[in-house]
Amino acid sequence: MLANLIEFATNHYVLTACFAFLLVLLIVTELRKGGKSLSSRELTALVNSDQAVVLDVRNNKDFASGHIVGAINIPFDKVASRMVELDKHKAKTVIVVDAMGQHAGSVARELQKAGFTAAKLGGGIASWRGDNLPVVK
Repeated sequence: MLANLIEFATNHYVLTACFAFLLVLLIVTELRKGGKSLSSRELTALVNSDQAVVLDVRNNKDFASGHIVGAINIPFDKVASRMVELDKHKAKTVIVVDAMGQHAGSVARELQKAGFTAAKLGGGIASWRGDNLPVVK
């Protein structure tokens, strides 16, 4: 199988180069869509200085199993209909957190369109836990 792939790539180098270029463009575009991606340290600094609020978009069950202290829980599929709940935080950066980063970018993009300053936690709650940072239940 690998030999076939290598043979194809060498016989169709222009096609392979175009594919690689388009793949890189797709990755760059997707990474930029959801706004700035923050580290756990950056999130902590912003929240501790009262410049940000954490929005956890995981479902209620996952949120209850452990979340960042002070996080607001609005499940991913309900963010559009419940965005008004975040209006009191418009002066702050809304940092979107999900399980592993799969939904945070699209939610951050929705928030930006609605006039919020939004960012996402890179890697989601998995990276937060991976850094051995505390969660509350």
